[in-house]
Amino acid sequence: MENLRSLVPSINALVVFEAAGRHGSFTAAARELRMTQAAVSYAVHRLEEHLGTTLFLREHRRVRLSAAGARFHADVAIGLSHIQRSARDLRTAAEGHVTLSCSTAFAAFWMVPRMAQLRADLPQIDLRIQTGDHDLDLVGEGIPLGVRGGNPADWPQYEARPLAAEEIWPVCGAGYLAGRARPVGPEELLGHQLIHLEEPFRQAATWRDWFASVGVEGRRVPKGLQINDYVLVVQSVIAGQGVALGWRHLVEGLIGQGVLVRLTDHALVTGMDFHVIWPRDATLARPALEVRDWLLAQARG
Repeated sequence: MENLRSLVPSINALVVFEAAGRHGSFTAAARELRMTQAAVSYAVHRLEEHLGTTLFLREHRRVRLSAAGARFHADVAIGLSHIQRSARDLRTAAEGHVTLSCSTAFAAFWMVPRMAQLRADLPQIDLRIQTGDHDLDLVGEGIPLGVRGGNPADWPQYEARPLAAEEIWPVCGAGYLAGRARPVGPEELLGHQLIHLEEPFRQAATWRDWFASVGVEGRRVPKGLQINDYVLVVQSVIAGQGVALGWRHLVEGLIGQGVLVRLTDHALVTGMDFHVIWPRDATLARPALEVRDWLLAQARG
């Protein structure tokens, strides 16, 4: 196999070529790479000489990739992105940084109450929690760990370990029942102000699902207050605005503290559990492995 060093003048020439092709401009590439425009032009010219082909068409005040240049640029961009991701992962692991992708609700109600324990158990690790409205592509974002609800069969690109079952109870704030009769059975909840989670991106169980699990028709479920963020749902419940669905692994701490009250014995168990996930083809660095195992141990405890 022909040696790469005999084909290209330097790896730096590939970096310059990738930036120039991405921007369609030697000047913009120079600005990004903190080089002069002349240095970018020279690096591209040397690469063209080594490859024996024209990579850019020079036009008046602009450049654009030739057909051969476009094909080569696609391969170079992919290769450099893999190298960049691997280098970033190695440096992050060496520094003890671990990023965990999860929902805002999981971060607020599951992770934050356990952060002191994490620091005590893993003092050498700096955890970065990255929340979002939707589940991130861990591979594309270069994130080692995530927490995701659903069926692992739908995520063939990830390894998954169960963290918590999806078990859902109706809950209200500690002061909500003052002056109100506690509901005796599920049907009596129909007469209460229901707070609905309108999840915009992730699939989530609804009040209709919960009532259906006790044999109540969906058409009988009142609309009530509708909120698209679960943290705001819980805050509204704490403020006494009504009754909401409480995911056990998120609200059981608040129930234990007396902030929330579980209203019925019946729980909706969907089988769509929450999991710790990581890219199937990735080798987790030691810090990420330690955080993964810590999360699973916390769930078992």
